[in-house]
Amino acid sequence: MLKNQVVTFGLVVLILPVASACGRQQSEAPAASNAVAAPPSVPSAAPSTAPATAAPSAAPALSGHDALVGPGRTTRPASPFRFDLTPPTDTKENFVNWMAANRGEDPAFLAERWDRYQAMLKNNDLPDERTRVAFLLTPREEFVRRISLAHSYEHNFLDIGFGVTISGPHAVGHMTSVLEIKPGDKVLEIGTGSGYQSAMLSHLTDHVWSIEIIEPLANRTRGVYDALIARGYGEYAAIHTKQADGYYGWEEAAPFDKIIVTCGIDHVPPALLQQLKTGGVMVIPVGPPGAQHVLKVTKDAAADGTISIARSDIYNGKVVPFVPFTALEGKVIVGSHHK
Repeated sequence: MLKNQVVTFGLVVLILPVASACGRQQSEAPAASNAVAAPPSVPSAAPSTAPATAAPSAAPALSGHDALVGPGRTTRPASPFRFDLTPPTDTKENFVNWMAANRGEDPAFLAERWDRYQAMLKNNDLPDERTRVAFLLTPREEFVRRISLAHSYEHNFLDIGFGVTISGPHAVGHMTSVLEIKPGDKVLEIGTGSGYQSAMLSHLTDHVWSIEIIEPLANRTRGVYDALIARGYGEYAAIHTKQADGYYGWEEAAPFDKIIVTCGIDHVPPALLQQLKTGGVMVIPVGPPGAQHVLKVTKDAAADGTISIARSDIYNGKVVPFVPFTALEGKVIVGSHHK
């Protein structure tokens, strides 16, 4: 059971769940291909997930086939990315044909992307029009391990090594839509992981910063971005990455219009709140270990300069398990940032 704590920010009094835990999301419960997270009659339902487990204290490096990411394609987009680049959405056939011709992508993966897109629309996980386009333009298959390629567009979260996962498309779409990112917004992501989330963000704004705490994973994902940029995916050049403890944000790049956190914690990190612009929005899982609520946090100022913080649950009270927001001491990951 959660206990409630009353916290006052300026003129706003908030009731917050007190708990513990931040890191990456765990695998979701099995779901049939193209199934939705919940019936269409239940909008914005939380993704079904298995209980989260503690993140490993040390992340082993991957080797051999486990280290291979993406399908290994060498084709290049025929049409460079622009923010007004929009694929047709009237029929599956038109979408697949247009993307294959203009972006040089595999029709088989494109067909799966379209099917997942339709499921996400039914489940109200893409309420923002620009995020819909970003999802359709982002090749998720380029960010999963090669051994998981056949599952690229399944509802489930997928293992990407190092004890972490690539978030399911429904969660990524819904959390991104809540941010309502506009061109030119500065966006900070905590938990780069596979790189898929930031890849979507780069289709919404050309100012993206992302922090990953696991050094070999951070290096691998940076390599994925650089390889895609070399192949003509110029939008990914907008993504700035570093390996660090995301609890402290990215002070030298602050302030940010939007912040997205992909790990669970029992409080909003003060540094992230400070680095969020007045008028900005943060999406973050808050709650006890393995039982977070994904919150939309807004920061506003009254006419007299008083800062107020408001919070709302994007899944209407449904619990979503996340692994802990891990902490870094020197170069070693130790424990989490829970209070």
